[in-house]
Amino acid sequence: MLFLNELIATIGTLAINTISFFHYPGVFILMTLESMVFPLPSELVMPFAGFLVWTGKFNFWLVILASSLGSLFGSVLSYYIGKYGGEALIRKFGRYLLLDETDLQKTQQWFQRKGDSTIFIGRFIPVVRHLISIPAGLGEMNFKKFCLYTVLGATVWNTFLIWLGMILGDNWSAVKKYSEFISVPVAILLFIGLIYFVWRHIKNKKR
Repeated sequence: MLFLNELIATIGTLAINTISFFHYPGVFILMTLESMVFPLPSELVMPFAGFLVWTGKFNFWLVILASSLGSLFGSVLSYYIGKYGGEALIRKFGRYLLLDETDLQKTQQWFQRKGDSTIFIGRFIPVVRHLISIPAGLGEMNFKKFCLYTVLGATVWNTFLIWLGMILGDNWSAVKKYSEFISVPVAILLFIGLIYFVWRHIKNKKR
């Protein structure tokens, strides 16, 4: 837990320095990274930007624009990584990760049927938002719908965090407590899900 607190503090300092130096492009860069596999929670980025709006240094609408474009850009990069690299990796190395053609087909079917809600809701869940775009690309979700629901979900979430930063003012960093409180249980649940996935595949293989 101590390591996690130190990591969050380091990331928070990085976010502050990046936004302070690059301003709006800094918000764009950080949210691009946040939408990929980098452990950079938006809860540590957007409240500080909201605080700068509160001080009058940033414009509310420009922060929303920069953050939403960054979220979209990072998500699109991850989408194409999944689309053009994921399938080849699964077919070549999937057996080492207990993945096969059946899993690929299930992923494709899932995002073709429920991709809209999955992408939108995933933007509000810590850890999940960093990873969800890759399986969306792997599942060949409709690209236009992917972009639409990514922008909708990201804009709603980013705006909420900006608003929190504006409301809290000098105490904007209090939002990180939410990140600590939610991210750890979500990570544990994902780890449990991974264990179940491995157990199920081993069991099916024995059959």
